[in-house]
Amino acid sequence: MENKKYPRIGIGVMIQNKKGEVLLGLRQGAHAAGEWSCPGGHLEFGETIFETAKREVKEETDLDVEEFKLISVSDDLRYISTDGVHYVTIGVKAVYKGGNPKLMEPDKCERWRWFSLNNLPEKILEGTEMIIKNYKKGRVYH
Repeated sequence: MENKKYPRIGIGVMIQNKKGEVLLGLRQGAHAAGEWSCPGGHLEFGETIFETAKREVKEETDLDVEEFKLISVSDDLRYISTDGVHYVTIGVKAVYKGGNPKLMEPDKCERWRWFSLNNLPEKILEGTEMIIKNYKKGRVYH
């Protein structure tokens, strides 16, 4: 039997504050360390996309979010040669009512920071990059 690899499904959650800035975390530890990304994680078996979005945001930032909307789907192939991973990333926009993001998983994320959509950091996780690009262009898939 051949040892076939399959893509993983990641959920990225775009959260904006009242100024329209987007919340990004600086990744550390494993995959794509040193790159900024939206809160998010793997879709778990038996869980919906929006359930994953809500759970991951709470686990990573301690923020409560609601009013989910599907805004992006992308094929993330950038890391196949470096990390041996292929992701399909589903981007979700969520509304949050305030509060400060907390660093809940310091082994995975160095810090959280709000960025203007017109002044983003240079190194961004491919899935997050596509979520923001698709959102700004008003399209779901590219």
